Amino acid sequence: MVVVHGVSLTPGVLVSSFPLPFSSSSNARSLNSTVSFFLKKRPLSRKIFAGNQSAKFDSKSQAVSKKLLVPDNVDDGASLVTDDALQGPSNVTEESQKLNLESQTMEEDGIVITEDQASVSVNSSKVVKEKEVKPRTVPPPGNGQIIYEIDPMLRSYKDHLDYRYKQYKRLREEIDKYEGGLEAFSRGYEKLGFLRSDAGITYREWAPGAKSASLIGDFNNWNPNADIMTRNEFGVWEIFLPNNTDGSPAIPHGSRVKIRMDTPSGIKDSIPAWIKFSVQAPGEIPFNGIYYDPPEEEKYVFKHPQPKRPKSLRIYESHVGMSSTEPMINTYANFRDDVLPRIKKLGYNAVQIMAIQEHSYYASFGYHVTNFFAPSSRCGTPEDLKSLIDRAHELGLIVLMDIVHSHASKNTLDGLNMFDGTDAHYFHSGPRGYHWMWDSRLFNYGSWEVLRYLLSNARWWLEEYKFDGFRFDGVTSMMYTHHGLSVGFTGNYTEYFGLETDVDAVTYLMLVNDMIHGLYPEAVTVGEDVSGMPTFCIPVQDGGVGFDYRLHMAIADKWIEILKKRDEDWKMGDIIYTLTNRRWSEKCIAYAESHDQALVGDKTIAFWLMDKDMYDFMAVDRPSTPLVDRGIALHKMIRLITMGLGGEGYLNFMGNEFGHPEWIDFPRGEQRLSDGSVIPGNNFSYDKCRRRFDLGDADYLRYHGLQEFDRAMQHLEEKYGFMTSEHQFISRKDEGDRVIVFERGDLVFVFNFHWTSSYFDYRIGCSKPGKYKIVLDSDDPLFGGFGRLDRTAEYFTFEGSYDGRPSSFMVYTPCRTAVVYALADRDDDLETLGSKP
Repeated sequence: MVVVHGVSLTPGVLVSSFPLPFSSSSNARSLNSTVSFFLKKRPLSRKIFAGNQSAKFDSKSQAVSKKLLVPDNVDDGASLVTDDALQGPSNVTEESQKLNLESQTMEEDGIVITEDQASVSVNSSKVVKEKEVKPRTVPPPGNGQIIYEIDPMLRSYKDHLDYRYKQYKRLREEIDKYEGGLEAFSRGYEKLGFLRSDAGITYREWAPGAKSASLIGDFNNWNPNADIMTRNEFGVWEIFLPNNTDGSPAIPHGSRVKIRMDTPSGIKDSIPAWIKFSVQAPGEIPFNGIYYDPPEEEKYVFKHPQPKRPKSLRIYESHVGMSSTEPMINTYANFRDDVLPRIKKLGYNAVQIMAIQEHSYYASFGYHVTNFFAPSSRCGTPEDLKSLIDRAHELGLIVLMDIVHSHASKNTLDGLNMFDGTDAHYFHSGPRGYHWMWDSRLFNYGSWEVLRYLLSNARWWLEEYKFDGFRFDGVTSMMYTHHGLSVGFTGNYTEYFGLETDVDAVTYLMLVNDMIHGLYPEAVTVGEDVSGMPTFCIPVQDGGVGFDYRLHMAIADKWIEILKKRDEDWKMGDIIYTLTNRRWSEKCIAYAESHDQALVGDKTIAFWLMDKDMYDFMAVDRPSTPLVDRGIALHKMIRLITMGLGGEGYLNFMGNEFGHPEWIDFPRGEQRLSDGSVIPGNNFSYDKCRRRFDLGDADYLRYHGLQEFDRAMQHLEEKYGFMTSEHQFISRKDEGDRVIVFERGDLVFVFNFHWTSSYFDYRIGCSKPGKYKIVLDSDDPLFGGFGRLDRTAEYFTFEGSYDGRPSSFMVYTPCRTAVVYALADRDDDLETLGSKP
């Protein structure tokens, strides 16, 4: 979760965002043209619909005895919805009514008939072809008891954990009973929002607090009296718009739409909650919902299969908008063509993309979401995003989305806040529904319709855009009523299983992981949890929360703590403890620094190490400084030991691989706070909202060495798979020598953190006898080192126990270096990653 120091992430409840500036570059002009296209009015369509849209609809449908009737010739999303179809269980409150909107596709005994099974008309009856396809289903819940075998300490908290699992099973049972199962329930986007059929467009919206509602937009000249919606007893508003006389849709693709409601808070125009695209017109503050339904010939068709889930996960975290070397908002197309090949070359096998869900305030880093089903229009169209993902798949990269279900923007003009004029629509009412630090709204995970909305949202991105999984943001905030604020987690189990645990939120996380892994077995889920919640990465059927990985967030914090100290005060045991302090059998993603540290007001590791010397002493053909030499050496060591010991996966934020010299400062204006104080802006500058990849590519700069080392790290892991090896043994953590030695997989890692002492004939332990060779050396000249080691040297083991290992060999370990050795079990030489000897 991003926290911008000294900057309010949301300008105000009623102020959506600042106007979106566009660069004068050709790429920016292209984006501007795209947005302009979606804001065009269609004169021809306007002539067809002007004046009588409502009359045409009213002549074919009307509300009768709590039933919504639509034309007889309408199928799919516009078919009949009755009391029975919307009947929820009798034991739930009105606030959490289960709407049970029945699927309008043909379903027979649990079998979904797909497009290639088209029905034919025979004597006015439907006959379905024999071919049937079994739909994907989520396996039934397990018994939830395996967690006690994995961790017997949990038995002391069995009442809490069994209650949690009982709640999860109850929800699964009710979803099965009233919604046809989790698979059907997670397709809410096929029931709500805009639904296109052969006969027209149906629009449905859950807004129980509204007194009246109408659909407005370019298609009806924004006339609130033209297309009035009808409401059922559960607060679902609906309207059907038949096709034009020429067969074209009533709402043209790319036109602006909103829902106007008479609410307890007054008349309100809102962007539909299930909108698939929204844009901000140049010079305007609010966003506009866009009816997005391109003709078939304009829809992107995926060409490449999704890669299998990699065993060792090496994630390149990125932000499309700020991925250009130029001061501009970059596009999906440019990222696809320029950045994805770079990620592949570096050796990463996964790209994690931030700020995908539309957010009105760019400086929120994408964390104040306004339109959950819409990809950010700043970077292009939905088809552009699909093209990006398809290209990543072609390169063998899986694509993870940084999804935000922990909170939502408090904007009322273009977000979910006060959508139907009530405080408790999608969110908790009162203080419980407001996050004071993030200045945002908090979902009510105990609401049936919130569950439908969020589960469907996760399903939508996997199904429509072919994402390969998610990094769930702010999970700690979700799981506890205190949101992890001003709380220091010590590891005591009472901190996790008590009255401060939000069981509704944890149950939602179990449901969403269950849905994702049940329907998409290759999908990956990563949870951002700083608390270390036990069972977090244990499968749901075994009683866990169900994530595949937890972000090992303590590591980045520890490095900042250490970097504030003198070298003499670094403790090897402290480093080892932090890197290895994770729960057995629960996988972690390790990272040395987060994207938060790159923001203005904070410091990256490179800046902590080298400070302003990074601007003047990074040219290879000019003298260095002691600060730069120290910084380059330690930057490499910190990253490698984090990858080597920190977890079963590794993450890097773009630019950190070469020690990016500049912070991130999103374009922003001056802000006046309620207390009268003023936060200065940067005149909406994009100068620091970019990534200087050119610095890492320039072989005449020392940044290049840092980048090449990162590439070597990734390729070393690709070859040896040490992060996922079951063998890990730390044989030495010498506080006097400042040396750390450990085995991970078949490799032996030797770190010398001493600032001046180099050691000849230094004996290190190993598990296997034989001949060893260097496979990675941070002191290699290619990596900005001094070349003090002979990369062709061979190291033969001695028999006899040393440092608790059955064998050992002698090495030279220079100060501030990290060297990796591999057993040469063949006569041919091992490949050494680095410059040629």
